[in-house]
Amino acid sequence: MKDTPENPLDAKDTEGARAYAAERQANIRTFVRTNPDYYIAQFDTIGASAKFTATFNLMAGLFGPVWFGARGLWSWALPFLIIETLALVQISRGLFGDLAADARARIASIEGTLELRQQQLAAAIESGSDRVDVYQRTVDSLQAAIGGIRADADALAEQGLSIALSGLAILLVVKAVQAAVANWALETRFSEWLSDRTVRSGLPMSNIICSAVFMALIVLAAMIHYSFPGRFTILTEFPTNPEYRLTAINEVEAFFAWCVANGEVLFDFITYGIRMILDALELIFVSTPWIVIASLIVLLTWLTAGVRTAVWSAAFLSYMGLLGFWEKAMTTLALLGTAACLSILIGIPLGMFCARRPKFYSFIQPIMDFMQTMPAFVFMIPVIAFFGTGKPAAVVTTMIFGGTPVVRLTVLGLRGVPESVREAAISFGANKWYLLTRVDLPLAAPSIRAGINQTIMLSLAMVVVASLIGAKGLGEDVLEALQYANVGQGILAGFAILFCAMILDRIVQGQRK
Repeated sequence: MKDTPENPLDAKDTEGARAYAAERQANIRTFVRTNPDYYIAQFDTIGASAKFTATFNLMAGLFGPVWFGARGLWSWALPFLIIETLALVQISRGLFGDLAADARARIASIEGTLELRQQQLAAAIESGSDRVDVYQRTVDSLQAAIGGIRADADALAEQGLSIALSGLAILLVVKAVQAAVANWALETRFSEWLSDRTVRSGLPMSNIICSAVFMALIVLAAMIHYSFPGRFTILTEFPTNPEYRLTAINEVEAFFAWCVANGEVLFDFITYGIRMILDALELIFVSTPWIVIASLIVLLTWLTAGVRTAVWSAAFLSYMGLLGFWEKAMTTLALLGTAACLSILIGIPLGMFCARRPKFYSFIQPIMDFMQTMPAFVFMIPVIAFFGTGKPAAVVTTMIFGGTPVVRLTVLGLRGVPESVREAAISFGANKWYLLTRVDLPLAAPSIRAGINQTIMLSLAMVVVASLIGAKGLGEDVLEALQYANVGQGILAGFAILFCAMILDRIVQGQRK
């Protein structure tokens, strides 16, 4: 029987294998800095298998999160810190905590009520009132409640040892897990360090001190808070002064008052521009005969999304007309069209400008994050202060909430254009305008269309909110239904808003097959 030839990659006595082993050992010594011979043996054991290999690291088991944090393994340190804190809190509560404190507080509260009822009972007996039985039953009920809570308090006080033992069991289990996974986690980080030497290595004293102090403070604060609740107010209430809030409120109000006083011309100009576009769209959608608008919408849907979608659009428009939502739906479309058109006219050029200017885009990104994450009712406050109530204010509010997706997706689409395609166009003599209009924008068109679609959808989501500041349309019916609990009206108006969104979505995104 012939011997199976040895795989050259598995050979360990060749000159190349010995050189590789020596280099690996030198790298491990550089990486760990402390106790290198131990880690060389453990890393060789772990590296011999592609699966998880459990080893035992005594220091990691003893110091737990401190060891992981000092080694830079914070993704392991924080979960272990949370579990260890839970275990230590259980131990301290069981040994030193007042488990019946809440029960005694409830007893004290009920005893105050019981004393009052006993006085009423005594007064009723003295006066011969017919409510003696009522007061007597109340007193008996309160006394029984106190007895039950006192029994529960005694039972809780006797559970201290079991709580402490459960915390100890959790602590021992997590310590064992830490000792078992420590070398495996460190070996994974060593592999990352081999390809990226900026990864933190070694075990510097500063890391040990910072990690130990950070975790000791967290564990100590949690143990004191849960073991002795209410004794240290600094752990339950953030240290502050009411004057800070009042001063901040006054400063914000003074700032907005200054803006209103000095920016009146600017705000009037913006309002005038919005009003012009809004009046033009209302003239088209509201004043034009319904049959003309319905025919144009169905025709446009057919051209962009096909016959089937056009039939559905006709059905949706019939729903709005038959239920009396036509005029309000057209008013909503005019308001939405104004906000969406302005958002698109501003957003696409802004996205094109930001796509090749990363620094400027990184500057406006926090602003766009603020616009999307701030609740609508919050930024409605300055909008009302600057523009008053009515449709222009509703348009501005809708633009703030719905205008950012078209910017983000335009930037994403233009940055996704392959550089090889752009370089090929440049090599054939394409100038910047040709490159933008014939290469970048056509290739980025799907992403830009998605941004336009998201802007329209988010604008429709503001229909009901905009009705709070004077915008008319379908949102007004939904708002009225909310105020008077008119379920039918709210549901029907909601479906009308949904159908408007579906028609616009298919017109923008639909492709006729």
